[in-house]
Amino acid sequence: ADNLSEALKKLKITSTDSTADSLEGCLDCLLQALAENNMETSEKIQKSGVLQVFASLLTPQSSCTAKVANIIAEVARNEFMRNPCVDAGLIPPLVQLLNCKDQEVLLQTGRALGNICYDSHEGRNAVDHAGGAHIVVDHLRSLCSKTDPASEKLLTVFCGMLMNYSNENDTLQSQLINMGVIPTLVKLLGIHCQNAALTEMCLVAFGNLAELESSKEQFAYTNIAEELVKLFKKQIEHDKKEMIFEVLAPLAENDVIKLQLVEAGLVECLLEIVQKTVDSDKEDDIAELKTASDLMVLLLLGDESMQKLFEGGKGSVFQRVLSWIPSNSHQLQLAGALAIANFARNDGNCIHMVDNGIVQKLMDLLDRHVEDGNVTVQHAALSALRNLAIPVVNKAKMLSAGVADAVLKFLRSEMPPVQFKLLGTLRMLIDAQAEAAEQLGKNVKLVERLVEWCEAKDHAGVMGESNRLLSALIRHSKSKDVIRTIVQSGGIKHLVTMATSEHVIMQNEALVALALIAALELVTAEKDLENAQLVQILHRLLSDDRSAPEIKYNSMVLICALIGSEPLQKEVQSMAFLEVISKLRSHENKTVAQQASLTEQRLAVES
Repeated sequence: ADNLSEALKKLKITSTDSTADSLEGCLDCLLQALAENNMETSEKIQKSGVLQVFASLLTPQSSCTAKVANIIAEVARNEFMRNPCVDAGLIPPLVQLLNCKDQEVLLQTGRALGNICYDSHEGRNAVDHAGGAHIVVDHLRSLCSKTDPASEKLLTVFCGMLMNYSNENDTLQSQLINMGVIPTLVKLLGIHCQNAALTEMCLVAFGNLAELESSKEQFAYTNIAEELVKLFKKQIEHDKKEMIFEVLAPLAENDVIKLQLVEAGLVECLLEIVQKTVDSDKEDDIAELKTASDLMVLLLLGDESMQKLFEGGKGSVFQRVLSWIPSNSHQLQLAGALAIANFARNDGNCIHMVDNGIVQKLMDLLDRHVEDGNVTVQHAALSALRNLAIPVVNKAKMLSAGVADAVLKFLRSEMPPVQFKLLGTLRMLIDAQAEAAEQLGKNVKLVERLVEWCEAKDHAGVMGESNRLLSALIRHSKSKDVIRTIVQSGGIKHLVTMATSEHVIMQNEALVALALIAALELVTAEKDLENAQLVQILHRLLSDDRSAPEIKYNSMVLICALIGSEPLQKEVQSMAFLEVISKLRSHENKTVAQQASLTEQRLAVES
């Protein structure tokens, strides 16, 4: 301790005019003290005011420069020392040293700057201001192809420095991307894949940059997919695989890179991991199974990569994914169902899958999760069924396979994501299927649950889908029984509210359903329509210039139907509809104009 105090005093006095030898001794003493107790020594260095002295010692000509930079690197390992290093003006001279040729000086300077930047806003700003990143990126480029140990060590330090400099800072990450650091790092990974420390630094740097959208475009122009898959195949340790996964996941969000990863053979690696880990209860294996199967699902989100793996339904990958659905692992069941939902993104695939028995597999899976089931699996299986039900030819096949009944088992669910998918699946199934729509529309339990969910104000999606399904039951069944069931369950007011939705498609569906109600069961629904103030709402829709042409048209059709009811006709007469409708006779849309003329005649006759 005395030696240290002595050395600090000496440094302060003699720094300006001392001989190199006496300085060396003081610096060695400091380095030894730091090696023994870094934190305590750093505090003493800060209190002594020696940091300011270091700024003048950081010159390319001095033989002590590397040692001074090494001391700064050591003290900056402590969080409390980073700002004092910036305040002491050490950044500009350190950045200047990046231009020298001495490898030891470069190494220690890179370490010092990297440590000062670690989690320090001030440190990063100062390095940015002094232009440090640019010089380091240039070094990476020029050293990239050198494989001697000293160069690799330097490359590792410089990669680490850039990583600390830009970590979780979008602005600085964008700056590095604009400097073209990505192709250089990818090249580094390819050349130095045998060097574990450097490879690890590259991976962390990729993970850092890959979150940014602009980086993905740059990555797509490199052979990153090939390099990562090559590296992945060599890994045995869980931690190393995990590191590569952390880079793959954000990159695989880009469709071009998805396809590159599929072509580079990533899928085969993922399937192999699934096979090896599926029956294990070791924590690492469970984590790997989840990551691999999640990544598999992500690759299927790209249209081209998905179609390539589907291979007309004959692909071995598609077949393997199918085998996940009956598995005992919830994770694999989930991934399997999500994968099917992703394969079911065009009519051709959907038709092939339904013809080849996928529906039964999904219904069996749902059956396993009815009582206290896994919500994410329920949600995924329902998503897959909903997508499969989109092509017209699949609807009747799925209905006769019993899909509607399988889905109705989840009516009791209190989970909004499950409710949302259940509603969407039923709506897809009954599209233009009159018999099924009538059967479901007469199911009192279902209709009562829909009316309840139409009031789910906290869950706009569930509320919207419930309204749309109510309307669809009427529109596709055109059945008096269905209308009576909906009236008795209190559904009319929701359809009237739906006519004021901000979505034109929903407004339209509501108006068409209401017109069918007025045409088929006006007397039954009369009171509810009156209480819901339908006539006032129609007046508002027709008066509003922003209403779409189809909304105006369907509102007029509905008015003509409503005047068959005495109380509703009185309301229509009291609201000066003729005035609004006569204006619409000159509407730019011919269909609207024609309907306005017809409606005007009807109203004139009735009055």
